Amino acid sequence: MSLPVEAAEALQIFQNAAGWEQRARLLMQFGDRLPALDDAQKCEANRVHGCESQVWLVGELRDGHWQFKASSDARMIRGLVALLLLRVNGLSAADIKQIDLPDWFNQLGLSRQLSPSRSNGLNAVLQRMNELAR
Repeated sequence: MSLPVEAAEALQIFQNAAGWEQRARLLMQFGDRLPALDDAQKCEANRVHGCESQVWLVGELRDGHWQFKASSDARMIRGLVALLLLRVNGLSAADIKQIDLPDWFNQLGLSRQLSPSRSNGLNAVLQRMNELAR
């Protein structure tokens, strides 16, 4: 499965990063660029359960391709979620089911940033995407 253009660009940026500190800074920048959800979208129905931080997710199907928007109250999680969105936005429901999260974050050089709780949280976000895409 080929990468969406924006995901491929992000991958290039992270692979060119000189070490962990630069990747951490990039992660924050990607999180800061996430379009904000409005207050109405930050409701209980859109909250992803299974995350230690608050994460909200909304999805919309356009011409057979999913577009997700998300937000979090935690800056690091916002960055990780932003990179997950780059990986899944524009995909079909069938393609979303095949996303290998650990592999994606490993390619980005961010696997050491994924503590078990963060990893569980991101899996919960991906699971919620799959539920919405059903």
